Amino acid sequence: MNEKVNKTLKSAETEDWLDLHVVRPFCYWWAVLFAKLDIHPNTVTILSMIVGAASAIFFACASFYYAGTTGLLLNIVAILLLCLADIFDCTDGQLARMTGKKSRLGRILDGVAGFTWFGPIYHALVLRFYLHHDIEFQLLGIADTDTNVWIATAVVFVLGWVSGIAGLAGQQRLADYYIQIHLFFLKGEKGSELDNSRQQQEIYDQMTKDTPWIERLFQKSYIGYTKKQEAVTPQFQRLMARLREKYGSTDNVPQAIRDEFRAQSLPVIKWNGLLTFNFRSAWLFLFCLLDVPAMNFVWEIVAMGLLAWYVNHRHESFCKRIADKL
Repeated sequence: MNEKVNKTLKSAETEDWLDLHVVRPFCYWWAVLFAKLDIHPNTVTILSMIVGAASAIFFACASFYYAGTTGLLLNIVAILLLCLADIFDCTDGQLARMTGKKSRLGRILDGVAGFTWFGPIYHALVLRFYLHHDIEFQLLGIADTDTNVWIATAVVFVLGWVSGIAGLAGQQRLADYYIQIHLFFLKGEKGSELDNSRQQQEIYDQMTKDTPWIERLFQKSYIGYTKKQEAVTPQFQRLMARLREKYGSTDNVPQAIRDEFRAQSLPVIKWNGLLTFNFRSAWLFLFCLLDVPAMNFVWEIVAMGLLAWYVNHRHESFCKRIADKL
């Protein structure tokens, strides 16, 4: 990879193949452009949120089966907009590292960007099912009556919420945490963005009435974000507590322990990459192009849920082994 591009990455180890060889080099040139225009990384993040949320309009109306070529084109536009949102979401971090314009608010915004895309998109998919459901009803042998449509739509709505909150939100939150953990043991505290709820609560408590309300709101939500990450990783929290107890500070952790953690973490990080945008959105695009978008909710709850459990189980297992030896 081009050395200039590599310098704008957190680490090549935490990138999947597509991001490393296609997305990130492309985002680098976007970052160069934004840097020349003196555009702040947070502005790029907000642009990503707007573009991603706007794709929901096209996802709601798209359908080749029901609308022919027009529906297919709307699907393609929706897919391209969501991909562009992801490109901007990747660009903001590279731009921040390129220009040195890093901020706490930027870290928080980057963490919530994906949720602002998929919230509107998932509601759009429920609307799309309500309007166009012939394929599903034929496969399941359901009569197309008003009552059945409302009942089925209610079921899909619940699936969408479970998929979005327990599925996508929880899985991406976990994936982001494991990336930051890996970077922490690879590069140390300065080379990662491994936050904890105690520190974030202290930051919030130090905010004054003069702090913009939007910043206080984002900081408050970020405390909850980090608490949820910690709640599903008890063995990692135990490991960190043991390291602090034995070495006084995580900065004093011996290199041998860091190397052991990295060796155990690397295989998990490969699986962890499947919980992020590329693999997840590929299935969304497939189900939308096949005109059965509600199936994305089932896939996310079942298949992605099992994958998230596997990643979490493997990570917790080796954290326990290392902690037990300390």
